[in-house]
Amino acid sequence: MRVPPWLLSDRAGLVLLAVLAVLGIGVPALNLLTPPDHPLHLTAYTVTLLGKYLCYALLAVSIDLVWGYMGILSLGHAAFFALGGYCFGMYLMRQIGTRGVYGDPVLPDFMVFLNWKELPWYWHGFDSFGFAALMVLVAPGLLAFVFGWFAFRSRVSGVYLSIITQALTYALMLAFFRNEMGFGGNNGLTDFKDVLGVPLHDDGTRVVLFVLSALTLAGGYLLCRWLVSTRMGRVLVAIRDSEDRARFLGYRVEQVKVLVFALSAMLAGVAGALYVPQVGIINPGEFAPLNSIEAVIWVAVGGRGTLIGAVIGAVLVNYAKTWLTGALPEVWLFALGGLFVAVTVLLPYGLIGLLRRKEKAA
Repeated sequence: MRVPPWLLSDRAGLVLLAVLAVLGIGVPALNLLTPPDHPLHLTAYTVTLLGKYLCYALLAVSIDLVWGYMGILSLGHAAFFALGGYCFGMYLMRQIGTRGVYGDPVLPDFMVFLNWKELPWYWHGFDSFGFAALMVLVAPGLLAFVFGWFAFRSRVSGVYLSIITQALTYALMLAFFRNEMGFGGNNGLTDFKDVLGVPLHDDGTRVVLFVLSALTLAGGYLLCRWLVSTRMGRVLVAIRDSEDRARFLGYRVEQVKVLVFALSAMLAGVAGALYVPQVGIINPGEFAPLNSIEAVIWVAVGGRGTLIGAVIGAVLVNYAKTWLTGALPEVWLFALGGLFVAVTVLLPYGLIGLLRRKEKAA
């Protein structure tokens, strides 16, 4: 099989794919083939934690596609991540059936508790895995397309666009907190039992979800790397560097921005869909603007406009968050703010930019 030239020239990407391949083989082996008392054994908790990191990495890649290559600083990508999560969470809720607290084969427990008489129309179809998987792409993609259609055609850009994207995710968070919306209110969706008939809490299921996360991250990275290596990618960079000049040269800037923004939202939705069965819950807190800001910081730390930097930043920052929130929980937000300031002042091109400067100096 002939390897595309754009991939051969991407040494960092090849390293990433190799690391994901090693993780995809090594993590299942260390979890399933080693006894629990073995020093190299990976617990189900660790497997789930690593899977979460990979989902966050895919979210970061989706943000880097629009921020690093098109200059759109989105502070609302948590909305697309959460929508994808809710779509898959609705499927998982429909699989509970009579095993819920109230034993209703159709209505989820929270609807029975709230005295709902019938399943809302927008829940129909989510008993099918295929339909739910389609909605994981359609819901965030359609929202991004409609939002982008109005925002980009109105030529909203810069800090104003960032504020609007943040307002979008905040409005969705407030809406999903309401019990009348039919998405579980502030408790969200939880108590999932199985996926495709397989118990969700089995070690084997968690390993499969981890491997799927690794494969999806690899696929998302390859898709974005291919896109930015094509003529379309050069147009994206032209829009980032001088939008007016790209428009005067005859490019349909608004259409390009809408399409790529929608693609980015769909990638974020897939990340959310893989995240939910691994953590076992999805609630309106995932829409919080702070989550979008954190994701932007991941990209900034790794190095925007590189894709590989987004992956590195997401994994490193979330590992630091896991450690700090366990050891010194009250310090994390200060550390996150300090990290963002330090990167902005000292490493404007992130860790990847630092490595490239050292390579040039050598």
